[in-house]
Amino acid sequence: MSAPTRMPVVFLPHGGGPYSYVDLGRPKEEVDALAGYWRTIGPSLPQPPRAALVVSAHWEQPVPTVMTSPKPPLLFDYYGFPPASYELSWPAPGSADLAQRVQELLRAADIPSATDAARGFDHGTFVPMGRVFPQADVPTIQLSLRESLDPAEHLALGKALTPLRDEGVLIVGSGMSYHNMRGFFKGEGSSADARFDAWLHETVRADRATRDAALLNWAHAPAAREAHPREEHLLPLMVVAGAAGDDAANVPFHGRVFGKLVSAVHFG
Repeated sequence: MSAPTRMPVVFLPHGGGPYSYVDLGRPKEEVDALAGYWRTIGPSLPQPPRAALVVSAHWEQPVPTVMTSPKPPLLFDYYGFPPASYELSWPAPGSADLAQRVQELLRAADIPSATDAARGFDHGTFVPMGRVFPQADVPTIQLSLRESLDPAEHLALGKALTPLRDEGVLIVGSGMSYHNMRGFFKGEGSSADARFDAWLHETVRADRATRDAALLNWAHAPAAREAHPREEHLLPLMVVAGAAGDDAANVPFHGRVFGKLVSAVHFG
């Protein structure tokens, strides 16, 4: 049997709450654009993945923690949405083998880790991945962020996970390139999303050394703290960039979510 083709790594915007599954009052063209992008990810891969590893903005732990449940439940970690939002289903299986492999790689990189047998898929995973793999037939696990929110630690985390790309595993960072809740709901009047998005596009398309240096110093980017008052939704990109190595970036989605510009970034 030939070796698997190297998988790309993906940073995707996951919208908000049960985005695209229930009517949240957003314009149809906005919702259809993001959901349509999610649906393109699976067919764009060089081969069907053996498994998927998702780093979601909605799980932070003192050390990187991997879920180990063979049948992860859905964690409806959002509030105030229509009843149908809490009846969604995405029964993808977990993967004990992948969880063990992740811990092996982190151990080899001297990164402490932990496991969680009860953790379910949060909406940063089941909302977009339910469109990426609607048949729920790709074993999927989550890996947490570190509570430190240190960019360097998350770049290192991604670097340690790089071998998974050659083992048929799709690494997904699920966050948002703009995430300011007040900004989403106050409407027009600020260009922070556009200014930060322009910086992001330039940064991810740079060579590896330039890219990583800029990501480490992301807080000095134009409108950085207006775009991300807290950086947990940007850190999945750091993990993805760490796993990208020297691969070039492309931006397959650039559109509005809740009226603000956000982008997806793929490497490889």
